[in-house]
Amino acid sequence: MSTFTGKIFYPNDEGFEEAAVGRVFNGRRPERRPNAVLLAENESDLIAGVQLAKDNGWEVAVRSGGHSWAAWSVRTGTLLIDLGLIQDMSYDPETGIASASPAVKGGGVLTPYLQSQGRFFNGGHCPTVGIGGFLLQGGQGWIQRGWGWAAESVVAVDVLTAEGEIVRADANQNTDLYWVARGAGPSFPGIVTKFHIQTRPIYKHAFESVQIFELEEFDQVMQWMYEVDKPRVSEDVELVIVSVTIPGENDEPKRVFVVDALTLVDSPEQAAANLAVFQENPSIERALVNKKCEETTLAARREDQDRANPEHWRYFVDNIWVDGEATEIIEKISPLFKELPEPAAFTIWYSNGLMRPLPDMAFSMQSPAYVATYLLTEDASHDSANREWLNRAMEHAQSVTVGQYLGDSDMGNRQLKFMADENYAKLQEIIATRDPEGLFVRYLASDPATVNKNHWEL
Repeated sequence: MSTFTGKIFYPNDEGFEEAAVGRVFNGRRPERRPNAVLLAENESDLIAGVQLAKDNGWEVAVRSGGHSWAAWSVRTGTLLIDLGLIQDMSYDPETGIASASPAVKGGGVLTPYLQSQGRFFNGGHCPTVGIGGFLLQGGQGWIQRGWGWAAESVVAVDVLTAEGEIVRADANQNTDLYWVARGAGPSFPGIVTKFHIQTRPIYKHAFESVQIFELEEFDQVMQWMYEVDKPRVSEDVELVIVSVTIPGENDEPKRVFVVDALTLVDSPEQAAANLAVFQENPSIERALVNKKCEETTLAARREDQDRANPEHWRYFVDNIWVDGEATEIIEKISPLFKELPEPAAFTIWYSNGLMRPLPDMAFSMQSPAYVATYLLTEDASHDSANREWLNRAMEHAQSVTVGQYLGDSDMGNRQLKFMADENYAKLQEIIATRDPEGLFVRYLASDPATVNKNHWEL
């Protein structure tokens, strides 16, 4: 019988329910439950857990941070291995490489640690997200538009294989696992026990340009944004347009949209040059707020993220990669910005305008802009209406949709393309070689036979 340093829970044990879903960020908990939950404390626990699953004929599911909106880690008939107690972290000043276990929180833990070393890694915006799922899915991090996907900074991973062996995977050894680890998401044929990430010197200043507009200005502002984004906005600028509510008359929520540009630079002069273009916005005189170039901190922005994403609220989330003619894109995504049914809900348009070439890795789908909607409420009675509204709004945008990003997807509700066809085929070959018995779970999809296809094109 397997013994563990950590703790294992079975369905009849006190604490099983908390172990199974307590760390699921989304308050909408699935009905699925595993056969057992292992709160692992070290690599020996992971090895013993994999053997326990083999002995019982169970699949293995893994949880890092618990931020998957669809709770991908909570699977029926599995051993759920929760990595939350493993919080290893180190930095090598000679190479600039940081090493961290998957459950380490990118914004809340890894970023402050690296800052103390004078280093920076463009990890995720939400501070409570574990780096595991974030990096496996590609990683939309700070200044991703110009600095690259976070997964591009992964130089190696340590992996517990289906054979029960921990190996190093990088550009020179176990290259197939290294390729898969950068973009395969929740179908990785093993357990990543540690990520090794190339960091960069920390920036000296963070400056922002923030403009708030009435919804009636949305079409004109978006049209202008598409005209200036790629040719004139610096690669050192992160550009986001977000629909939010602010206090209106009598403190009633009033929906507006925000043009938010962030630049991380070495001098205020460079920041001013990078953000000057946003003062040419043709609607600028009608802006409710216009911050031209003001210093900020990522810590303050992470606090904003925490306020916008309260833990254990009930979330419905969906996303799309959009491409096409700007006028059609704007018309098709407008409901996602103008007609959100929940006051706390928000939608982002996230620029990827420079479209940097991607290295050879599993992650292989991007477009000039990313759109994601987050419906959230504390009221469970809104669930059905929120799901229906979001599905309708995403259906309206199908003609400009090329696919979606794994990190904000829910294949149990809607299946879209997330990877180039040739990359997906290569992924299946690697999985067949590395995990021929299907020990580790695959994508949680309503139709596994049509994964990586846009449902309306079938």
